[in-house]
Parts: sequence; structure tokens; C-alpha cells
Amino acid sequence: MVEPRDYNSELDDKYNAANEKYAYGFDFDVMHPFIIRSFEPFFRPGSLLELGSYQGQFTRRFLQHFEDVTCVEASSEAMAEARRKLGDQVQYINALFEVVALPRRYNNIVLTHVLEHLDDPVQVLKRVNDEWLAEGGRLFLVCPNANAPSRQIAVKMGLISHNAAVTPAEAEHGHRITYSLDTLEREAVTAGLKVVHRSGIFFKALANFQWDRLLTTDIISPEYLEGCYALGQQYPDLCSSIFLLCEKGLCRG
Repeated sequence: MVEPRDYNSELDDKYNAANEKYAYGFDFDVMHPFIIRSFEPFFRPGSLLELGSYQGQFTRRFLQHFEDVTCVEASSEAMAEARRKLGDQVQYINALFEVVALPRRYNNIVLTHVLEHLDDPVQVLKRVNDEWLAEGGRLFLVCPNANAPSRQIAVKMGLISHNAAVTPAEAEHGHRITYSLDTLEREAVTAGLKVVHRSGIFFKALANFQWDRLLTTDIISPEYLEGCYALGQQYPDLCSSIFLLCEKGLCRG
């Protein structure tokens, strides 16, 4: 029998025996702005559905582009914090993607660093395609990259067994899989989605905790960050995160 998941504890750093955080300053201060920049050219006018909003840090950035924002989040504690920060600017739904009943379709759907947490990712992507994505709408799908140089270096150091390994710390935070571009596209296509654009976001050779330390110094300049972002466009398979832009495909029974 599968043990029920405690989504609140998965997001809580104090439960992580390896002392690894669920999210780092690098995520909020570096990756979030660059992810938004990668999304902007593809936004559709209208509504946005964010599947997995955590505590609202990323959601806040969408409010600069959309007035109609809905968030579905499994963790009641994370959603309470997001509601405290953003108030009634966002419609919140505390539910599991697998069972939530949404009232309509959406022009933009965002799944950012969420799919790797799901027990049945294809089922959820199928719901996106069949039930939630409006005609002409787009899904913005982003996941951590198994082939990021920081992970490949960790393999060579003997810290993890292989690029796509799920480390014990990641498992405690609810990770079920580590995707590369090919395996992420496999999930999207299996669910019936049409992939129309593939990319990577931010060339990354250091671990998140190393970035957090560097960002408190004058070693990393804005120009260096821009360089890493630009290089990521050239070498998507060596990025911190991988990005698929998807449109509605055939519904599969």
C-alpha cells in the first residue's frame, strides 16, 4: 500500500536530513527572472494557471503580465503563505492536480519545477492537454536538468551515482524523477501534447548552495549572469533547467 504523501513536510527544510533546502536564493533571484524572460515571447493574452505555486515567489512575477491568475497548490501551508503575500490578486485552490476540478480552460498553463514531484506525471499532463488548456493556449513546462554540469560534476566526484539519480535529499523534498530533454519530451508527447519549442535556461556548473554563497560577494557580476543565460540558449543540455513549450494536441483516451 502506498503511503499518503505529506506535502507540507516535503516543502519544509527542517525535515531534510541532508540539510538541503527546498528552494535557494539562486532560484528566486537568478532563475526566476531568467525563466520569465524565456517565457515572455510566448505568452498568450488572457488567463494563467500555475500548477504548483509554492509560497508565491514565482507567482508574483506573473502578476506583472496577467490580471487573471489561478494557482493550484497541494501544500496548505505553502498556499497560506502565498495568500498572505499576494492576497486577493490570485485565485487559490488547495488541491491535488490528479483530482482537482477546475471550472474552465486557461490560455497559459505553467508547470515549473513541479513535474518531477508527481507520482503520475503523464496523467497530469494529459489533464492539461484534454481538460485545462484552451484552444490556442500554451503550456510552459520547466524541470531541473539531469545533465546540468553541476550534476555531472557531482557524479564525477562520487556524490551521486548517475546524472538522472534522485538523491536522498531530493526524495525527501518529494522528487520522483530527474528529467533530461529527451525524457521530458517523452512524457509530454505520451500525454498527447504537441511540443513546439525546446530550450534550456541558464548554463550552470555550480550547485545551488555554492551559487548562494557567491551571490553574496562581488565575484559574480550582472554581466556574468547574462553570459550564463546567453550560453544556455546555445547549449540547452548544459543548463540548470530545461524548458518545453507545448500546445494542445490530440486527446488520448
